[in-house]
Amino acid sequence: MKITLVKKIKADGSPCQKCQDISDRLEASDQMKLIDQIIIADESDPASEGMLLASELSVDRAPFFVVEHDDGQKEVFTVYFKFVKQVLNQITSEEEELAEIMNDNPDLDYI
Repeated sequence: MKITLVKKIKADGSPCQKCQDISDRLEASDQMKLIDQIIIADESDPASEGMLLASELSVDRAPFFVVEHDDGQKEVFTVYFKFVKQVLNQITSEEEELAEIMNDNPDLDYI
């Protein structure tokens, strides 16, 4: 299995805050060592490796993780806690997952 983290650089050259937050979480939990590759999606360069990969995989948010399984299948995760739970097999809380989903999708509302 190969794990790739795709982080974004905004068009103005500033780093994506959520990407930095996720990188900090990975470092703090000693999970960064499990990431095989980090790719940058540069908004100012549509031909950057990360932008091309996002387009190829139809991903419209960053950061995201691409998990390439030994059989060649690729799986994309845009929610950090879901990635941690399903790929890294580490415990997360439902509240953390829901908070991240709601934060990423302000247009969603509870019913």
